[in-house]
Amino acid sequence: MDPLAPLPVALAEEVADALGTGRGVVALETTIVAHGLPHPVNLEVAAACEAAVRAAGAVPATIAVVGGVVRAGLTSAELAALADPGRGVAKLSARDLGVSVARGGDGATTVAGTIAVAAALGIAVMATGGLGGVHRGASETYDESADLVALSRYPVCVVASGVKSILDVGATLERLDTLGVPVVGYRTERFPGFYRRDAGFALEWSLEDPSGVARAFAAHRMVSPTGLLLAHPIDGRDELDEGLHRAGLAAAEAAVARDAVTGKAVTPVMLAAFAGATGGASVAANRALVVANARLAGEVASELATRR
Repeated sequence: MDPLAPLPVALAEEVADALGTGRGVVALETTIVAHGLPHPVNLEVAAACEAAVRAAGAVPATIAVVGGVVRAGLTSAELAALADPGRGVAKLSARDLGVSVARGGDGATTVAGTIAVAAALGIAVMATGGLGGVHRGASETYDESADLVALSRYPVCVVASGVKSILDVGATLERLDTLGVPVVGYRTERFPGFYRRDAGFALEWSLEDPSGVARAFAAHRMVSPTGLLLAHPIDGRDELDEGLHRAGLAAAEAAVARDAVTGKAVTPVMLAAFAGATGGASVAANRALVVANARLAGEVASELATRR
């Protein structure tokens, strides 16, 4: 590969056609496939998210690096390869994309990696389960997800059920404020807590429909270079029982402390411990919320397309 060549990007025909004709497109991350959910649930959820985006009238662009090429829109075989736990696919934040491409490797994109690619391709909306954020004890470890800085750099509307329960929610909201990223509740005035509908923090802004979100994000992009976090709470029928949630959180924190886990490995380890402690209930909740977020993202993307 010529080291001076432009970043190699391959668009699925469906994605290329949608971008060329001005249809709504939703970027989907792949760390949830490679690292966030157990097999084979991870593959089922990936397919369900793409179906939810299509049902909302938009086109899914699932993003990953395959053979040193950034791909927006994956084949079923490529998704299956990412979902195979035996392959040990790399976890790619925005900072890792260039190195992965240069080495000709494979990798699953985080939220930060996904929105970096989305912004470069002109995709305005992304869906995920929970945003990364400031980790507990960050005053000592300085452990903060690159998702936050990426949201401050790229004008993408990210639909998420708040941030993962394993994080310091209050500190994360403060960082988003400092970084100039608006946080808007979708039909809620409370910041969601991933597996729970309410993380204990009020929101200043709330919107009631995809059209309102599209209008707000279009206006935001006129005055700011940052993205927007649309906080979409898990459905009440799917949220974890509060006691079970506390037990899962305690198990997750204990797993990280026991094994002295740091950096990129923290979130997968904590999610696995959470799943074990809740008897798989957290996996079912994760599946429900991420598919719902994909559907809402599709609706927002469709509305943005009509405004163009």
